[in-house]
Amino acid sequence: MSHPNPPDPDCIFCKIVAGQIPCRKVYEDDELLAFHDINPWAPVHFLLIPKEHLESLAVTHARHELLLGRMMLLAPRLALEQGCTPGRDGGFRVLVNNGREGGQEVLHLHMHVMGGPRPWKRG
Repeated sequence: MSHPNPPDPDCIFCKIVAGQIPCRKVYEDDELLAFHDINPWAPVHFLLIPKEHLESLAVTHARHELLLGRMMLLAPRLALEQGCTPGRDGGFRVLVNNGREGGQEVLHLHMHVMGGPRPWKRG
């Protein structure tokens, strides 16, 4: 599938999408890729990214509505598949940092999905 925004040749996540850098995949389809974080904060910690290079949530437009909705619906399913406990006593955390001041380290939109028994390393 072609994306309106071309890959950024300097973006580590674009390189992962292209298969130039290996990852431990959790999920993949034509638009999305999920993979384990290399420096996890929690027992379950993976990233969910669009394959299209979008710098952050702040640069999305109306045309991304379905993509963002798919990300939000996919996160709970993958969290449970990866070992998060269901129900009110279990759960997981979804975190999207935006821009350098918002704590974003990789300038490619990504959602952290974290869960598992506490205490966590961070978060």
